[in-house]
Amino acid sequence: MESYTQVAIQAALKAGEILIQHAGKVKKIGYKNEVNLVTEVDWLSEEAIIKMIKSKFPHHGILTEESGTEKSDSAYKWIIDPLDGTTNYAHNFPIFCVSIALEKERNIVLGVVYNPNLDELFTAEKGKGAFLSNGKETEKSKRRIRVSQTAELSQSLLATGFPYDIRTSQEDNLNHFANFYKRAQAIRRAGSAALDLCYLAMGRFDGFWELKLSPWDMAAGSLLVTEAGGKVTNFSGKPFDIYSKEILASNGKIHQQMIEVLKCNARFAIRENQQGK
Repeated sequence: MESYTQVAIQAALKAGEILIQHAGKVKKIGYKNEVNLVTEVDWLSEEAIIKMIKSKFPHHGILTEESGTEKSDSAYKWIIDPLDGTTNYAHNFPIFCVSIALEKERNIVLGVVYNPNLDELFTAEKGKGAFLSNGKETEKSKRRIRVSQTAELSQSLLATGFPYDIRTSQEDNLNHFANFYKRAQAIRRAGSAALDLCYLAMGRFDGFWELKLSPWDMAAGSLLVTEAGGKVTNFSGKPFDIYSKEILASNGKIHQQMIEVLKCNARFAIRENQQGK
């Protein structure tokens, strides 16, 4: 696993260099829909990551945000978000990151997230804990991270985000947001799910929920949370699947309290009843 980790780290650091190099200089912005952006830097970052991974593991599968799926007979698949927080990046708002995960037979076994703005490198291998280091001095600065010990939702700082179809869909997370806002200490909506999960893993946040996410948004970050001692499920508390498009993550201590708040949403309650029949 060490060789996989080192390649993922080097790919993330290289992509981070590209993001910083072009920050504030974006020339081409495309639209996947009215609010979902893509820039030429997304593609440059993705190209660099794929090139590095394929040079070492040419037979592995790949799933990326921009290029889609490159199928393989290998048990391994790399799940890549070359720029999580594209809208922030396009507006020169310094909250974005690179996220790389390795999946083996439907299990995430490696997660690397790099925040180039703060030079924070988050890494986790399944069963070996979660760590934070300085990207330029990886081993020298490496330290173990753990989730917070906050036990009450009323004292918790939460994070979330909103789906790209918020203008057209009734499942827009606004009801959940309102319900949590009245029960938590505060909520932040920073615009990068991968970083939200990393910050949960190191105790900056106590809980996180979001819907309509993609595998590359959650894969690396979800492993970091569990390896840091946290809990990750779907909104009902059932086993988490990176392909299920919803995630509830917490320090574990407030998890059931968060589930109870999610149940307050009438649409969610209807869905639960339908699934229970």
